[in-house]
Amino acid sequence: MTQRTLAGILAVPLLIGLWVTAALVPLPYVTYEPGLTVNVLGKNDEGKPIIEIQGRPSYPDDGQLRMTTVFVSQPKPEGRNNLFELMHDWMSDEDAVYPYDAVYRQDETVEQNKQEGEAQMTSSQDAATAVALEELGYHVTEPAVAAVTDGAPADGALQTGDVILRVDGTRVSTADDVVAAVTAAPAGEPVVFAVRRGDEQKTVQVTPDTVDGKPQVGIQVGTQVKKDLPADVTINISPNIGGPSAGLMFSLGIYDTLTPGSLTGGRTVAGTGTMDTAGTVGPIGGIQQKIVGARDAGAQLFLVPPDNCTEALGAPNKDMRLVKADTMHDARLAIEQWVKDPDADLPSCEEAAS
Repeated sequence: MTQRTLAGILAVPLLIGLWVTAALVPLPYVTYEPGLTVNVLGKNDEGKPIIEIQGRPSYPDDGQLRMTTVFVSQPKPEGRNNLFELMHDWMSDEDAVYPYDAVYRQDETVEQNKQEGEAQMTSSQDAATAVALEELGYHVTEPAVAAVTDGAPADGALQTGDVILRVDGTRVSTADDVVAAVTAAPAGEPVVFAVRRGDEQKTVQVTPDTVDGKPQVGIQVGTQVKKDLPADVTINISPNIGGPSAGLMFSLGIYDTLTPGSLTGGRTVAGTGTMDTAGTVGPIGGIQQKIVGARDAGAQLFLVPPDNCTEALGAPNKDMRLVKADTMHDARLAIEQWVKDPDADLPSCEEAAS
């Protein structure tokens, strides 16, 4: 037996060992793959409408508004991927690979991830309901103190969670109203806030500081949803689906369900994006995989958060139009224009990316 033959025989088990190690040893990366899409105008597996409304008439739509999802490998130890799995997704133009730390905390468990996803889903549904009702002309939000700066004039007078009713006797209904009222106050004079704190109404005085020539009291003003809404909206979505990224599609679905006729014109529209109570569409993860999932589900139009536009242009969307959606209102108008004319000039990701 020659030395070359002997070396070859000895190399075989080493090579096999390397391949077995590559197949079994988990690596610190996470994979993204196209997930399922769900028509929020349809029914769930139990036969219940996904969007169920009480207190107001509801109207069916024979078109589809599809929320999109991503299959993300789970937190470790369950979600660790081997070399071959990672290479498959890395070479695919429909999948993606990310470092583990870019997606999960090192100590995050599967149960923690699920609980956070469920909480985010609930929050997105609440915001989507408020935005849809506001779009229909109902006033269901009110300005509230989101934060108080330590040591600022408002520190000790206003509290986080205070609902602001009036500023210097003027009724306010939005965060912008509050800011405008404070900045219009005479320099050096106290500003009177009428607030609702819990079940009580209080009146407090705060003397602003002058910052950059404008009076400021040192609060961040946000928007919260009122407790009593004109419609009771329930979203019957699978508990296996979590996260905040369906906010835009929920909001459009609620609006469509509460209005006669078909928002989609009987066609299939898909999209993604978080939703805050002001109606602003926020960025999400896995945009390219969501576009692929929507394409495969037969969607003809896809709504993209503006911050995801550059990445979205790299997705294999084929003939499906990509439309930039800055707000729920903008998304609604874009769908209505597209239904009237599929070739209409709509807000584009190309313009946003450039």
